[in-house]
Amino acid sequence: MRDVNIIQKYNILTKFFHWLSVIGLIVQIPLGFYLVRQEFSDFRITIEEIHVLIGITIFYITLLRLLVRLFVNSPENPIEAFPGQMIIAKLNHFLLYLTLLTVTSSGILKKLFNGEKLNFGITEVKLKSNFDYADLSYDVHIYSNYTLIALISLHILAALLHTFVFKDNVIKRIT
Repeated sequence: MRDVNIIQKYNILTKFFHWLSVIGLIVQIPLGFYLVRQEFSDFRITIEEIHVLIGITIFYITLLRLLVRLFVNSPENPIEAFPGQMIIAKLNHFLLYLTLLTVTSSGILKKLFNGEKLNFGITEVKLKSNFDYADLSYDVHIYSNYTLIALISLHILAALLHTFVFKDNVIKRIT
């Protein structure tokens, strides 16, 4: 008999922010690859503005996800399908959050160190240009994106394994 006090699913806020992040990243990652292949033009500037807006939104969503995670209980972990599974899962989730914050903040810093003004919704920010820091921020942005893609791939692979191999209904906790 199942204990009714055990949380079986993530709360509605966690689910909402998770799937909003997924949608944002499905748009943002290909848009970033498209953007770096474009020559400088008015069209590229428009695409970059959209990319920055989505990036800032993902940054805020990630912060909100972390806040919810701090104050709201999560479902019980499933029985491990193999030794060390929970360590891998927790490490992947930690690295996903860390990398999401790294990708978004490095993108923001790249723009700011280029001397561009950014609107954060509640305030506008402009820093003194520092092109060395802008270049460093851009490099961090690019390489952390590759890391993010690898972590997302691992996350999706784990979801598929749980669904089709382990058949433990883990995916139902977030849907």
